[in-house]
Amino acid sequence: MKDLNPLLHSQLRLAIMSILMSVEEADFVYLKEKTESTAGNLSVQLDKLSTAGYIAIEKGMSGKRPRTSCSVTPEGRKAFEEYVEALKTYLSL
Repeated sequence: MKDLNPLLHSQLRLAIMSILMSVEEADFVYLKEKTESTAGNLSVQLDKLSTAGYIAIEKGMSGKRPRTSCSVTPEGRKAFEEYVEALKTYLSL
């Protein structure tokens, strides 16, 4: 059996990646609402995914408000797809 990627095996990081795989980009507020996470925990997990090269984070302003948007990188897409394939071997699919 294939090993499951420990970085993606975390519940919140897996939720973030699952959301980002289905959209072009998502902002911090959207991810926070969808994952029902705290801002602090979401920020830490986004940083871990960014450090691994799985997501790109862009910070900017929307009017007078700060805006953080995230998108999955090609490396992140590949890692996620490999994770799903590895998971399938555990499920005998």
